[in-house]
Amino acid sequence: MTEEIQNIYFKLGLLETEIGDLRQGYVTINRHYSTALNSLKELTAHATEAAKRSAVGALKAAEAAKYAATAATEAAALDVLKAADAAAEAAENAAHSAVEAAAAAAAASAATAAAAAEHAEESSLIASAQAAEATRVAAEAATEAVRMSNLASEAARSAHINNKKNNAPT
Repeated sequence: MTEEIQNIYFKLGLLETEIGDLRQGYVTINRHYSTALNSLKELTAHATEAAKRSAVGALKAAEAAKYAATAATEAAALDVLKAADAAAEAAENAAHSAVEAAAAAAAASAATAAAAAEHAEESSLIASAQAAEATRVAAEAATEAVRMSNLASEAARSAHINNKKNNAPT
């Protein structure tokens, strides 16, 4: 009987050791999970900020395209071809910048959506919605910038056509 009791105590000791190992494993996993979750929250916040800043960049590029289109139109009206061409090129570059900013906003928005899907916390869902809104704003700004670029190019093209007509031998 004492041998059986010793065997039971031995097995209990093994179980205690195993439970301690499991507890330690849980603590380690929980610590890693908490670290990963905090990193994901930080990533979400940074991606949201990137989307918002990209939207601001797209808005500024659209505004630059608008001013360049105005300059191209006015230069074309005054028959200043080089200025009209330069303004049209500036509007085109601003439009490209707005499109790139919109693409960056979309990428950041996708990152926040992925983070929100990974851990459905309210803060992540809000960040994802904010990033999506920033992407919408950036896309609208890019569209406006492209429209302004096209307007500037058309003004410069018209100025060249008018110049050729006016300088053509009669």
